[in-house]
This record gives sequence, structure tokens and C-alpha cells, in this order.
Amino acid sequence: MKISRFIPLLLVLLGGAIIAFAMRVDNTTTASPLQGRSMPEFSLSSLDNEQFTLTQASLTGQVRLLNVWASWCGICKSEHPFLLELAQKDKMSVIGLNYRDDRHAALKELSLSGNPYQAVIFDPKGSLAIDLGVYGTPESYLVDRYGVIRHRYVGALNRKIWEQEFVPVLKQIEEGKNG
Repeated sequence: MKISRFIPLLLVLLGGAIIAFAMRVDNTTTASPLQGRSMPEFSLSSLDNEQFTLTQASLTGQVRLLNVWASWCGICKSEHPFLLELAQKDKMSVIGLNYRDDRHAALKELSLSGNPYQAVIFDPKGSLAIDLGVYGTPESYLVDRYGVIRHRYVGALNRKIWEQEFVPVLKQIEEGKNG
């Protein structure tokens, strides 16, 4: 009888230990199953023009950063100034993937905070995000000029992360190694 009183407490403690362990795992640089493969096929409208369709071919021709974001994502807002800097000062081509968002809220966010994106893919149902294996927002993918995913980062980007995670891959691409 007395042991059965402690079973719920033990289950709660065990669950807490599992959650604590899972939170310690660093998944920011988890490789995408698509890394080294072409972007998935897609055909979605542009955020700012429902009549304009973006496809996989929209991401070819030059190296681009595909950034998954949403207006409701607080961490995305902390990342936003760096994306503006990356697009303006570093001349990086940044494409947005607006994930499970309201079109008007997303457009308002970009008008208030500035728009670092050359184009924004509107993915209200998360279909492209699912095909990419997106965990959540923000998440970024470096896509080479052939449309091949070369690197993935889960979490907010900043200068330090950019220099450590993306610049070495960009140098490989410039040297002609796989893209």
C-alpha cells in the first residue's frame, strides 16, 4: 500500500530527469537528412504577392541562405537584426520561409523591422518545412548555386555562429568543392 503512494512521484521525477537530459542535447547543428541533396520540390506563393509562385528553381543560380521564420517567433525577432546585416553588409542572398504564419502579421513584422529577404516563401501549412525536416523557428539552410543544401543550423543566427558554422562551408563552395 505504501509503495503505491510513491509511484506517481517516481514517475514525475523520472519524467523530469528525461526532460532535463533532452534539454542538454545540442541540436543546433543537427545535420539535415537532406544535407548534400537538392532542395525538395515545392511550389508556393510569395508572401507579398499571392499571384507570384516560388519554386525550387527560385533557389538556384547563386548561394543563398534559406531562413525559416514566423512573426509569432520571439527568437526570430532577436535574430532579425543580424539577417539585415548579413543581407546589407555581407551581400548574402537571404530567402525567407515564412512558416505557419498569418500573411498580414508577417508582412506587418517585415514592414516594422525591415526586410532582409530577397523573397519570402509563404508556407502557411508548413508543407515545405515538413519536407525540409524543420524542427521549429528559426532555422537556416545554406543552399549552393545548384540548389543543394550544404549546411543547416537550428536556432537564432548571430555573427559568431555565422563565422563558425557557415563561413567554412561558404569557403568550400567558393573553392569549388561540391557546389
